[in-house]
Amino acid sequence: MAYMHGNLAMKPNKRPEHNASAQERRKTVIRRKPLPVQEKLLYLFTVVVCVITASVIIFRYAEIYRMNLEIRELTQRYEQLNVQIKELERKVETLSDPNEITEKALELGMVYPEFDDVISLQVSGESARTAMKD
Repeated sequence: MAYMHGNLAMKPNKRPEHNASAQERRKTVIRRKPLPVQEKLLYLFTVVVCVITASVIIFRYAEIYRMNLEIRELTQRYEQLNVQIKELERKVETLSDPNEITEKALELGMVYPEFDDVISLQVSGESARTAMKD
């Protein structure tokens, strides 16, 4: 509500006036000429080249990713085989121990030969060979 009882001046409400001249004005629309066929083909060719280039780049990145995955798998397999080789080398070392061989032979029923069971032979030109009696 407007301030009515005081010494402040009030701004009068103005009603919009309709100008007849404003309604008669017309806006001119400037239409662009359509692109020539050669220019359209040039744009199309540029887009096709960009799509092909992007496809090649994406394909190459996919190949690189696949190769890296194969390298990672081969590296893991290589490490597993190295661990297995180390274990087998340790096993060969323990099985090559003379004490281990003697112990295993005794478990399987081997007995040391008696003095009577050993025969020494002299072969011409060669050193004496030892043989066991059947």
